Amino acid sequence: MSTNAYIKYLTQQLVQYFNLTKTERKENRQQRKGERTSSVSTWFGIVPFALSMFFKKMKKGKQMS
Repeated sequence: MSTNAYIKYLTQQLVQYFNLTKTERKENRQQRKGERTSSVSTWFGIVPFALSMFFKKMKKGKQMS
């Protein structure tokens, strides 16, 4: 990508961002935040999730008895 094309792209993105109202920006931010996966599962895969489920199940079983 040439420098001129990159600068043109950046200015277009900035103009689009500044044309949004404050509430629209907040809604977009909240939506992006909700769509993210947790960093633990991204870095280490499903193992931490499986372990947490296992320990929750064990803890729940001890409380019931």
